[in-house]
Amino acid sequence: MSEKSHYKKTTRLYNPKEKEENSSGLFDNLIWLKTDEAAKYLRKSKNAIRIMVSRGHLPVKKFKRRLYFKRSDLDALLNASFYY
Repeated sequence: MSEKSHYKKTTRLYNPKEKEENSSGLFDNLIWLKTDEAAKYLRKSKNAIRIMVSRGHLPVKKFKRRLYFKRSDLDALLNASFYY
């Protein structure tokens, strides 16, 4: 078996249509989000996320100088904000 034929069998080419069909959302498989990911998820700025943490509106875990947010907590925050 030549290297070239082996390379073709093990390598998958990027297909944007396949990616759209397989992934229903960017954050579906993530439980913990970093600050920038949480900001995108809530459609807020990173600074707005940090302010919410400092005011105690958003629960956070800290690990190695980074903030991590549980996606279920972010969902609960979104759901609670619709009732105001």
